[in-house]
Amino acid sequence: MQIGSETVVTIHYTLTDEKGVVLDSSAGEEPLSFVHGAGTMIPGLEKALLGRSAGDALKVSVAPADGYGLRDEDLVQKVPRKNFPVEDVQVGMHFQTRSPSGPRIVTVLATDDENITVDANHPLAGATLNFDVQVLEVRAATPDDLAPSCGACESCSGHHH
Repeated sequence: MQIGSETVVTIHYTLTDEKGVVLDSSAGEEPLSFVHGAGTMIPGLEKALLGRSAGDALKVSVAPADGYGLRDEDLVQKVPRKNFPVEDVQVGMHFQTRSPSGPRIVTVLATDDENITVDANHPLAGATLNFDVQVLEVRAATPDDLAPSCGACESCSGHHH
């Protein structure tokens, strides 16, 4: 079976940056499974996998626009220190905040007595992503695979797409 819309794809992968530094890998771990076309995988990798079959191996370079997007410097902001839920805020800490598009994770870049500078860009925004992928399995998605996974209840917390 070939990878297409509403197929469950299981892969092993290694993700490296432009310098070859490993950023993430499923090596030695469980392989990654996802429903192709469900919007849970970065677009550039989904496009590269389309039409592939179990047993295929590929190397894919994904430009920022097809990965985690371009960096947006408007997403770097100074926020009054009083708006933070903890007093001891350190550079590198992550916090969840609300945005018009839903919850967003911000990273602390700098602190001073009055303000905390945060970055709401994805940590890999602006990066070219290099994937080394081995397709392990491709199968038709079941109705359970296609059901939305909210994570809020026991019955759907087991879905991994």
